[in-house]
Amino acid sequence: MTPSAANDPAELIISACTVLVHDDQERIGFVQDAAIVVRGGIVEAVTTTAQAAHLPAAERIDAAGQVALPGLINCHTHAPMVALRGLAEDLPTEEWFNDVVWPVESNLTATDVELGARLACAEMIRAGVTCFADHYFAMDAVARVVAESGMRALLGEAFFSSQGPEGRERSLEFALRHRGAADGRITTALAPHAPYTVDDADLATTAELARTHGLPVHLHAAENRDQTETSLARHGVTPIEVLERTTLLHTDLLLAHGTGLVDSDLPLLERADGRTAVATAPRGYLKFAWPDTTPVRALRDIGIDVGLATDGAASNNSLDVWESMALTALVQKSAEGDPRRLTSRQALHHATLQSARAVGLGDSAGSIAPGRRADIVLVDLTGPHTQPVHDLAATLVHSARSADVRTTIVDGRILMRDRELLTIDVPAVVRELGERLPALVDRSHGRRVQRYDT
Repeated sequence: MTPSAANDPAELIISACTVLVHDDQERIGFVQDAAIVVRGGIVEAVTTTAQAAHLPAAERIDAAGQVALPGLINCHTHAPMVALRGLAEDLPTEEWFNDVVWPVESNLTATDVELGARLACAEMIRAGVTCFADHYFAMDAVARVVAESGMRALLGEAFFSSQGPEGRERSLEFALRHRGAADGRITTALAPHAPYTVDDADLATTAELARTHGLPVHLHAAENRDQTETSLARHGVTPIEVLERTTLLHTDLLLAHGTGLVDSDLPLLERADGRTAVATAPRGYLKFAWPDTTPVRALRDIGIDVGLATDGAASNNSLDVWESMALTALVQKSAEGDPRRLTSRQALHHATLQSARAVGLGDSAGSIAPGRRADIVLVDLTGPHTQPVHDLAATLVHSARSADVRTTIVDGRILMRDRELLTIDVPAVVRELGERLPALVDRSHGRRVQRYDT
């Protein structure tokens, strides 16, 4: 906890704040009147404001009245889909895909994807998100945006079996080419879309490629109950059993949603050889009127990390992980019939360390501690909606909002200061994207990238 006595100035010292910390049992705690010393993009020390007062620093932030949190992580999204926000409203899942989203996505160009990703990154930075796991098309464009915006990301080029082997090969080539890019802020994954759009042969080959090249796999699985029931009726197995028989459960696996998980799936997930995690995005499940949600308690009981997510803004209308944190706590209380699940501290644990582990960054992100990457957000709690503070964890989860994030930092670099974005020109992005929207949303051609039939 003591800062280095090195003569070289720290690159950044944040002082006079309250810092969210984890103890050696991963329990959430708060340190008052604290200072964070950042050197080389790493947290060097969490100390007292008095001890840091005389340390040399290239830059200082007086964060009085603010709480320093680990940067939030969006564990599953399709960032460029912000361009489709509000386009497919109040529709059942099948119509949402077949009548609107997949026809529109057949129009996508790399420019559309890049502009959507820029707008998405601006939204996430302003909401205190420092890292996101993206699963989409034309991902070279997204990688450029991540590099330029200063964010951190786990990126995967999505593919369907209907694209032929070229789709799978593009996913591998992308993952190998961009792994470690943007000064190490980009990690990569193989990204088959889902067991209902990628056949067993492609899933098995993906698993083999993942093990050969040391890559994780990010895909949708058991998204809802209908998918599980359809898989059982057609094939006699659940989507998770498909992942087991194709050996994907023996890779490092990030599963999106999992609201269709059934009891028989849990032993398979528990026995999985790799690092298995599930990303939950409850706002979308409510919006689609799915009858179930991600079984967070059951997954945690078998040691599966559950990270927080938003999904794409075409279904969720928002990339606000702060909202996902509050909704996860509330929906789990309702689903469990128990107000003690999830507590505010449990929700913060899902938002921090569990989300970091879900995207493969468990050793470097997710907490503010010496040796961790300096991915930090400062949250202003001086507003009337966050006062008085009787329980700081509850205030953060249930009273604070993403708009209370004042400053967002990744690798010690300030991406937003006092609500001012420093790395993305939002008006220019909005203007150019607006000019492209008529061509993007045209559905008169009758094409679609895939058909949803499950």
